[in-house]
Amino acid sequence: FSQERLWVLDRLEPGSTAYNLPFAVRLRGTLRVPALEAALDELVRRHESLRTAFADRGAFADRGGPVQVVAPPARFPLPRVDLSHLPGAARERELEQRLAAAVATPFDLERGPLYRALLLRLGAEEHVLAQNMHHIISDGWSIGVLVDELTKLLAAFSRGEPSPLAELPIQYPDYALWQRQRLRGELLDRQLDYWRQQLGGTLPLLELPTDRRRPAFQSHRGAEVDGRLPAALVERLRELSQEHGASLFMTLLAGFQVLLQRLSGQEDIIVGSPIAGRQRREVEGLIGFFLNTLALRTRVEPELRFREHLARVREGVLQATAHQEVPFEKLLEELQPDRNLSHSPVFQVFFNMLNLPEPAVELPELRIEQLGMPDVESKFDFTIYLSESEGGIDIHLVYNVDLFDRARMVELLMQY
Repeated sequence: FSQERLWVLDRLEPGSTAYNLPFAVRLRGTLRVPALEAALDELVRRHESLRTAFADRGAFADRGGPVQVVAPPARFPLPRVDLSHLPGAARERELEQRLAAAVATPFDLERGPLYRALLLRLGAEEHVLAQNMHHIISDGWSIGVLVDELTKLLAAFSRGEPSPLAELPIQYPDYALWQRQRLRGELLDRQLDYWRQQLGGTLPLLELPTDRRRPAFQSHRGAEVDGRLPAALVERLRELSQEHGASLFMTLLAGFQVLLQRLSGQEDIIVGSPIAGRQRREVEGLIGFFLNTLALRTRVEPELRFREHLARVREGVLQATAHQEVPFEKLLEELQPDRNLSHSPVFQVFFNMLNLPEPAVELPELRIEQLGMPDVESKFDFTIYLSESEGGIDIHLVYNVDLFDRARMVELLMQY
């Protein structure tokens, strides 16, 4: 269901890069390039999703719509660019430009491939491996799986050893078929009844103060700002959460909703938030699009004490999680909310607390560090990402530059 929605969005806005998932690592030390190429070949062989493109089912059946087309295993192309001849500052500028170009290059969902990589040589013992996937075949959890498997394969192949990875018990098309067969009848009706009660009727448009009028057509032009909640504050937030039987996510979300109420003056607040969607152990090791979106609707009443508001948020999150099996795409199809091309349907802001498996990076000859990729797409008015590190919480805010100036977003982060 989620793939079908992205396929439709791609048809409506061909050439968009809003659903690209770019990531890059810097490799310092001895890199055996043939071993890396072999590791990429094996990775793509293992995961059918990395060999998948999408054709219109009209070519195969009476009813139109997308169908997965899985290509047979083949050599994975790894273009290489040598920047080692450039002086330091010029080399970093060229690296940044190459990464930006890689991010800005759209995918062709019909022709594929929807996963690509680029190796940039900065010196004899320094490389950058830039990778990009379309969201239709991947999600944040999948990137962790990919990095973990690629690292293990590279380590083994560099030593001349065979792959240490067991064969996968199922593939993503198996999951897609299972989902279609499962989400029907009584289960679907029971789950949908909850969401009809939550989101039926007219939905509020979140009217935040902006620096420009909302354009008639939503663009995805974005920019970003960063902040951090220090460890001492996070520890106090954990204690507060425990006192009220809530998770840290619930407490952080509750505070975010209070801020949105103060800024908008509205009490009916809907915030989008992702959920991993991997409820069965068999799919934990797959690369694919399992992520689902929950529309968390809460009445934020200024006269409530915060602990009362937190209890309300806690109950809402628990209920939404219990009814998470309905894909957001199926929900849109069922509810048919009023469509307006100037903003996203149901909610306009997204709250994402990252809780992804950490890949086990162990390469004695190489030091691997994540590299920031230029990500200038904003799917919503703004998205706030939170991730725990060294006791504190890093905050990354991506916002739509057609609506907001940087100064306003910096201030919003400080207010939060």
